[in-house]
Amino acid sequence: MDKLLTWMGDHQQMIYIVILMIFLGIEVIGRVPSVLHTPLMSGANAIHGVVLIGAIIVLGRAASNNYIALAIGFLAVILGTLNVVGGFVVTDRMLEMFKKKPRPGGARSVHEVDR
Repeated sequence: MDKLLTWMGDHQQMIYIVILMIFLGIEVIGRVPSVLHTPLMSGANAIHGVVLIGAIIVLGRAASNNYIALAIGFLAVILGTLNVVGGFVVTDRMLEMFKKKPRPGGARSVHEVDR
């Protein structure tokens, strides 16, 4: 317990910055209109991919006996992967809305009728 308190005391500024980033992220995302959410999500996939690669690099450079860094790095890779995959799923669903749907019963349009 003393090690945790010492670590928190040594990294107090970093902890404050992370907490402030969480609140700022919630405020920014909460104020995005629903019409813009999907295009922003698809555009953010590239950024999330870069974050995922960064997490993999940091995880690879962590010392093998530093279990906390390995656990946090592994969690970052898992959450980053879920974020990227979820973004692509949302983008795919958005693009499905713009595809033409076949008519029920195999009915053809006026332009396709044989004369």
